[in-house]
Amino acid sequence: MDDSQLKLSNQVCFPIYSASRLITKAYKPYLDKMGLTYPQYLVMMVLWEHKELTVNQITEKLLLNTNTVSPLLKRMEKMGVVERSRSDQDERSVVVRLTENGRQLKMEARPIPDQLIKTLVTENISMADVVQLKELLNEWISILSENDPKSE
Repeated sequence: MDDSQLKLSNQVCFPIYSASRLITKAYKPYLDKMGLTYPQYLVMMVLWEHKELTVNQITEKLLLNTNTVSPLLKRMEKMGVVERSRSDQDERSVVVRLTENGRQLKMEARPIPDQLIKTLVTENISMADVVQLKELLNEWISILSENDPKSE
């Protein structure tokens, strides 16, 4: 058996993991000003886009488990940026909506993506490279989601 497969430097996933952690860290100064963590920012982005969603819809869009999202939403509700209520159509579903404070945070968040792109696009990495990588990662997410036994 060849042990080279077990070297960290030969792993495909380690650079993705490390890049993800470092990108999340790059968001931190911007999100700290808004009082949000990165997972809370992701929730805010889907709500800015869709106005209101059920907890299950949020978990599907963010590829997170309900037991991860529910405590996150409770903290966000205490912060006054979202409100949760039982669905009129299905009492088992909880609907999440932005509060006025949550809608106002969108204005603060608008420059964040451009600031991050300025960090990622360099002399050696073009915007086309960033877009191509995003498309490739989305394809992997699709493939891996299809093969995830939890998604069945």
